[in-house]
Amino acid sequence: MPMHRLDTIDRRILEALQRDARLSNVQLAEEVSLSPSPCLRRVRQLEAAGLIRGYHAELDRGGVGLGLTVFVGIKVERHHEAEANAFREAVVALPEVVSAHLVSGESDFLLQVVVADLADYERFLTGTLLRLPGVSDIRSNFAIQTVKEYGPLPLTRPEGEGR
Repeated sequence: MPMHRLDTIDRRILEALQRDARLSNVQLAEEVSLSPSPCLRRVRQLEAAGLIRGYHAELDRGGVGLGLTVFVGIKVERHHEAEANAFREAVVALPEVVSAHLVSGESDFLLQVVVADLADYERFLTGTLLRLPGVSDIRSNFAIQTVKEYGPLPLTRPEGEGR
């Protein structure tokens, strides 16, 4: 997807929506100093361009019974396209995996997994992760404390720096 050129108002709209996606169009327009119609038109353009991919509620993991976050590094045996695609498809289908990244370094993939507790992770590890196609090694890192989560994307740049 080609990069969409963002002007100052687009950035302000995106920043405001990252802070509070429940803003009404009138509130958003006021915050970014536009009238409601042009503001709504810009939001729709940002959605159509794929820059706004959706709106969601941020949940408290512990409050909904998912008190353990595990960062899982996975090495795969071979890097054949069919096997890699099978692995990716399997990972995407796992609700416990809240993010998955192809990475460089010791692991091939880094997953962020949320589960209820250590016993739940053990079941997920032995019953699911170890059975994924092509897995040769798994390293688990347990989050002791979350310092920052769901941070907004840094859209503001000093004047004169383009994107």
